[in-house]
Amino acid sequence: MKKNIRLIIEYDGSNYGGWQRQCNSPSIQQELEEGLFKLTGEETLVQGAGRTDSGVHARGQVANFFTNSSIPSHRFSLALNSVIPRDIRVVDSREVSPDFHSRFWAKARHYRYAMVIRPYGLAIGRDYYYHIPVQLDIRSMEEAAELFKGQHDFKAFQAAGSIAKSTTRTIHYSKLTWKDPYLYYDVVGNGFLYNMVRIMVGTLVHIGKGKIKVSHMENILNSGDRRLAGPTAPAQGLCLEKVYYDEDNLLIKSFN
Repeated sequence: MKKNIRLIIEYDGSNYGGWQRQCNSPSIQQELEEGLFKLTGEETLVQGAGRTDSGVHARGQVANFFTNSSIPSHRFSLALNSVIPRDIRVVDSREVSPDFHSRFWAKARHYRYAMVIRPYGLAIGRDYYYHIPVQLDIRSMEEAAELFKGQHDFKAFQAAGSIAKSTTRTIHYSKLTWKDPYLYYDVVGNGFLYNMVRIMVGTLVHIGKGKIKVSHMENILNSGDRRLAGPTAPAQGLCLEKVYYDEDNLLIKSFN
């Protein structure tokens, strides 16, 4: 019987067209599948928990695949790291139940968006932060971030091209942290639409610039009109921090 192996993966998304395999640019999924072929000789499908977009990073992406290989489950991380690019690292590998699916079993995902607020930007780490050269009204942004919490229809925060059947999502945690000159936005939800977090951030930044009023947030959410929300923030500031499963239920509840 084939083994089902779960991986936890960290990657710098700068050089990739996203998680999902595609024909016009390299992807994280492709690199992992090609690495597994080198190790096992098997054509393997690697299922990811989150389909991160082009340029988006991850510290805690989860994936799984099936194999007949005799390589011990816990050794796949070391083996894969020897044959895949250095901007992708498998930090853990272990055998899980045959019915485990990294995407469908996921209960929540935690994303962090990183910004630097100063006139001259960054030299070191510039590929991981959204540079905003003007001061922001952080207090108003914090107030607006709280309004994302709960169950809402996030149609207004969905980019064109999404194929989601439902645009309703539940946000467990939504908070800004200011560590001058760095501003971080952490959000935990049961799922996210195409570019949803980046549009949420773009909207918060517009609020911080005074271009959108906090009092308009409820109207934006209720409208379902993408044109009323802010712009899509750049990809490089976004990172998938963690994917939560049944064993993490207490952690998820602690966000509420």
